[in-house]
Amino acid sequence: MEKRILGNLGLEVSAIGLGCMGMSHGYGPASDKKEMVSLIHEAIHWGVTFFDTAEVYGPYLNEELVGEALAPFKGQVAIATKFGIQMENGKQILNSNPKIIRQSIEGSLKRLKVETIDLYYQHRVDPEVPIEEVAGVVQDLIKEGKVKYWGLSEAGAATIRRAHAVHPLSAVQSEYSMMWRKPEEELLPTLEELGIGFVPFSPLGKGFLTGKIDKSARFDSSDFRNIVPRFQPENLEANQVLVKLVSEIAVEKQVTPPQIALAWVLAQKPWIVPIPGTRKLERLSENLGAADVKFTVEELNNLNNALGKITISGDRYPAEYANRVGK
Repeated sequence: MEKRILGNLGLEVSAIGLGCMGMSHGYGPASDKKEMVSLIHEAIHWGVTFFDTAEVYGPYLNEELVGEALAPFKGQVAIATKFGIQMENGKQILNSNPKIIRQSIEGSLKRLKVETIDLYYQHRVDPEVPIEEVAGVVQDLIKEGKVKYWGLSEAGAATIRRAHAVHPLSAVQSEYSMMWRKPEEELLPTLEELGIGFVPFSPLGKGFLTGKIDKSARFDSSDFRNIVPRFQPENLEANQVLVKLVSEIAVEKQVTPPQIALAWVLAQKPWIVPIPGTRKLERLSENLGAADVKFTVEELNNLNNALGKITISGDRYPAEYANRVGK
């Protein structure tokens, strides 16, 4: 698989990474650990060198899984993890207190079985701790050899600039797909100006762009899509117009709808590395095949024009979570 560079400091990774969250968090019960280790090994066999996890996924279960799976491949892959969200009484609490960051890095290093975190993100901006203070702590961790590169997740442009001024960011992570194009307004121009890579999560619209989810879809009680407005039946029905467009283009190019959706993300900028997640080997193979799907300039322009005429129904987060992004 082709490689891409995130940021100006030299973080080179596969053009498509693997988001590991769903293997043990967020999309129903955790999957069998042995099966997920095997899937991660297959991803490496097919050229994936970039794996995404976080302290809060589980919590801790996902880092432990990723650490076990990648232990035989030290030096061959890049692991991204995140700090800044703590679980208290079953609720997610934002906490980027310097003391907490230092506790988090030690836990992540141990669970991931590494001496250095390749890419360390602040998971969400903590309004109680100045971003310059957070950047200073991470800069110290970099000097100590515990972190190689750092980034922010779901941060706003002003915060990105302030953080980058203390120590250069290599990547910013945010949701981005045909369903959610808001990053194009301010985020992507900011990243391009500053030379920061972009790592889109949910590039398949949390599964919607696979074309396999309609208004009759029912999710496991522990699947967070149950509380996402976009996944309410009336919105699933209204947004089928997008699935229809993607499916038509997939037929024309003789590929699958998920491959069209991922190839579209890849085509936007050469410094974008999406991290679709999956628990299934056939889906992994399908997703990685998107790296070989190319659009001509005319095809991409026509597709973007068509997308621009579609209005997506339903917010991507309930209010409680929406209030934590773009800060």
